[in-house]
Amino acid sequence: MNKVIVTVIGSQKDAAGEENSIKMVAQGKHYCRNGMNYVLYEDTSLSGEQGTSTLLKIADDSLTLLRQGAVVQEQYFAKAEESASVYKTPYGELNLSIKTKDIDIVYGSISGNISINYDLSINGQWQSSNTLQIDICADQTENKNLN
Repeated sequence: MNKVIVTVIGSQKDAAGEENSIKMVAQGKHYCRNGMNYVLYEDTSLSGEQGTSTLLKIADDSLTLLRQGAVVQEQYFAKAEESASVYKTPYGELNLSIKTKDIDIVYGSISGNISINYDLSINGQWQSSNTLQIDICADQTENKNLN
């Protein structure tokens, strides 16, 4: 496993045109198995999901996001595909639907960038247009392995 720094920037625009964004930086671990990249990190209090581990399963053209802990969720992103999931929180569950408009994955042996543009619906109602930018770079202690 390689130590990595994960930067996640998410933004959303709702029906009223109001835009919100959040940025989170966390230290994580990267490994590769069967040709797929995996990144594991702990969400921070900034994301509102403290106490949750996030695992990113990164393929050439898709991303699966798995959360376990205070929040439980599995979400799949692939261009022009729609996926559904249940977002479980201590306060209840939400049925999410994601329609991925575009996804761009550029990944080397440890570091990479993922850009996703998608629409979010909650319990069958459209909520927002969203972008998700995930940047993964080798921790400075891993410089010998940079790509």
